[in-house]
Amino acid sequence: MRTPFVVGNWKLHKTIAESLALVTELKNQLAAVAAGKRVEVGVAPPFTALWPVARRLDDASVMVCGQDCFWEERGAWTGEIAPSMLVDVGCRWVIIGHSERRQHFGETDAGVGKKVKAALAAGLGAIACVGETDAERDAGSTTAVVDRHLEGALAHVTAADAARFVVAYEPVWAIGTGRTATPAQAQEVHAHIRKRLGEKLGAEAAAAIRIQYGGSVKANNAVALMGQADIDGALVGGASLEAADFIAIVRAARGNS
Repeated sequence: MRTPFVVGNWKLHKTIAESLALVTELKNQLAAVAAGKRVEVGVAPPFTALWPVARRLDDASVMVCGQDCFWEERGAWTGEIAPSMLVDVGCRWVIIGHSERRQHFGETDAGVGKKVKAALAAGLGAIACVGETDAERDAGSTTAVVDRHLEGALAHVTAADAARFVVAYEPVWAIGTGRTATPAQAQEVHAHIRKRLGEKLGAEAAAAIRIQYGGSVKANNAVALMGQADIDGALVGGASLEAADFIAIVRAARGNS
């Protein structure tokens, strides 16, 4: 039985004060929702807010996640942050290979694989993002693109990493657009991902690895999405910036766990 995992990716939003206000509300309201380990919850604030947010959530069930990391631990890499630095401020997970990193910052499949390897080696859990653009979907290339992204992300992953490795399927055409893959469309791709995980890591690991859905996840579509057999939570963007919206999605995940 896979425990659903819902993570709020705040992207380039929230000052420290705004971050603390949001997580304080989440901490107070999610204490009962996340009880019993029927759902796991994480938030990924901007780097500037990681330390104070982690301190505020120190005794809470909500985990702190980084939005990105680098594959080196130290050196002349201006502007980068090492996985061990994320651990040092209290992070337990890190998002790697988000489509916005690929699109705007030149992230490659090989780079994603190196970052996943470094994150796992540092003791972080890795959330590896995969997903196609609208043009790629229209061209019938969804599975080919997902396979390519997965191959990069899994380059250094073994079956022993299953508990600390999550795949987030995020169709790029649904991120921030208001468009969402139908539950059936999402399930089809999630089932394909699990099949590929099985081919790479074995059936037992594939059954244990959680696959999140991301792309305009909201309270009004979360229940239907989470009800699919291979959807194990969500990587939430805009709806994670308001406590009520995010909590409703967490409740949807818990209800189907």
